[in-house]
Amino acid sequence: MAGDIVPIELGLTDGNRFTLWAPRWREGDDEWEAFLGLDEDLYVLPGVAELTAFVRTNDDNDLADHPAWSTVVGLQADELVPDERHTYDLVGVPELAAEDPSPEVIAELEDALEIVRILGEVCELTPITKFFNGNPILGAVTTGTRNFDGREGTDLWVRIGRLIAKHWDDVLDSIDGVTSTPDTDADAVAVAAAELEAAVSAEDEDEPADDDIEIVSGTDADEDEDDVDDEAEDFDDDEYDEDDFWASVGIDPIRIVTGDGEYLTLRCYLGDEPVFLGSDGKIFAFTSERSLSRFIADNNNHDLVELSTFDDVRAGATDGSLEFDVIADNVYVLPGLAEDITDGPRRIDRNQLDLAVELLTDAADYADDDSVGEALNSTTPLGWFVDYAINPDPKRMAPSAPFDNEAEAFRALVHDFEDRLSKKG
Repeated sequence: MAGDIVPIELGLTDGNRFTLWAPRWREGDDEWEAFLGLDEDLYVLPGVAELTAFVRTNDDNDLADHPAWSTVVGLQADELVPDERHTYDLVGVPELAAEDPSPEVIAELEDALEIVRILGEVCELTPITKFFNGNPILGAVTTGTRNFDGREGTDLWVRIGRLIAKHWDDVLDSIDGVTSTPDTDADAVAVAAAELEAAVSAEDEDEPADDDIEIVSGTDADEDEDDVDDEAEDFDDDEYDEDDFWASVGIDPIRIVTGDGEYLTLRCYLGDEPVFLGSDGKIFAFTSERSLSRFIADNNNHDLVELSTFDDVRAGATDGSLEFDVIADNVYVLPGLAEDITDGPRRIDRNQLDLAVELLTDAADYADDDSVGEALNSTTPLGWFVDYAINPDPKRMAPSAPFDNEAEAFRALVHDFEDRLSKKG
């Protein structure tokens, strides 16, 4: 697989520095992962202009043979500005680990630890590999907030924070020890800086000036508000039925299309946690509305039975009034997506992929399985592909073909999901 080359920003001891990272890619039978550098040196630049200038004028580095290098060389300077997901404050990690374990803090810490782990592997930094290999509890950070609930979770978070506080100086020293700043051509830096300035000016021009904002008088504003109210009433009448049964019970019927057929089941959310009609991580799936209704009426051995509103669902199934009207956003079509991935992110059905990712993620969360989250992490080729396909941005570098490995990884996720289905006929 010809992977991407991603601009990243690292908060290091001497300040913020910029470099390039090539996530894992395959050449023949070999897999590679690399950063911008040469031999033992990790190249870091003080700014995006310097990084752009270096890329354009220097091909004596470890990434020059990467399949996407020629694409990177042709990018505009503003396309080499790292996005927020690839900005890592490594110096601030101990302070981050000392904060309360909110979802945002855990996600930021997970990203920082992951890029450091990769740096340790690629640059063969023994203090970093020992830090991760000798402290497996660091893996708890990758599973979200669940591990840090309650008293035991708080104790685990404190242990991780103390561990980081004790060893992080050694981690940073090992990274600082291999970083170097290569020379850059002054004229090339000036050209890149001008491109960045022009890009900022273009963005400013797109923002509406105060003079362009129409001030609405009180009378007109009242009339506009009445129009909005009328539109809201029309929307309520046409698009939302207050008596909708499934909305009232907080449960959705969903339809899943797999390679061997179509299935119906139920799902709800308790807070942010998905709960399916199922048990022990298995999702009960039915080939017809009749078989689903019969199961609901006769069976109490499943996780939805604990919901206070499920008695209403059972009553409808028992008296024959229950209907399964599945809205479009709850129809998940899995066949063909893996094959479509091989055609690239711009050709795939973005909405269908987004829905499939939602289903795969919900099913894994329901089973307390981290494999889907790990496979779709932005640091993996598949995760980068999916994120770009669902959230395209012309300022971001597109993933590079071929996408055979990404397709195979997605196919494996679908296979694992289908194994979670307990088909009831």
